[in-house]
Amino acid sequence: MKRLAVYCGSATPADPRYMELAREVGRTLAEAGIGTVYGGGRLGLMGAVATGALEGGGEVIGIIPEALASSEVANHDCTELYKVSGMHERKARFTDLSDGFVTLPGGVGTMDELWEAVSWAQLGYHTKPVGLLNAFGFYDHLIAFNKRMSEVGFIRPAHQNIIVAADNIGTLLERLRSYTAHTPIFQMSAKDL
Repeated sequence: MKRLAVYCGSATPADPRYMELAREVGRTLAEAGIGTVYGGGRLGLMGAVATGALEGGGEVIGIIPEALASSEVANHDCTELYKVSGMHERKARFTDLSDGFVTLPGGVGTMDELWEAVSWAQLGYHTKPVGLLNAFGFYDHLIAFNKRMSEVGFIRPAHQNIIVAADNIGTLLERLRSYTAHTPIFQMSAKDL
């Protein structure tokens, strides 16, 4: 893995553990020789991930929509900062520039990015691992919900392990490195659907 897209919030939660976690993730990726591709912002967890990666001597590629870049939230300290037309182009660039995804705690935008990465993997637009960093049990309910969707039959058996979860970045990186790609829907026969 040369680069990972990191999905996380631009908010700064009151609990300082989240900002510390984001900085640790950026630093850990840099120390492992993995570049960080992220949302290009300087605020909240996004900014902390970039700061950690840059402090660790890593590559940081920011991808930010022009509307946000012009509102002075862009992080100009990035190794490279791409300004794109909107969110669709931003997410396509995340996928094109990375070898996998790591999702940190976040809100609606983070969920949008996570589920699109999972959906695209199911379909076959990419075969990259989709990681979920369940620090502090933040994603316990989401993991349970994903399991429930599988139990009911809304997620096919072939796709039940697309989300790779761990509660710390070291274990998550190990699991992402050993990920075996699933059979995407585009390659399945009608009887398997």
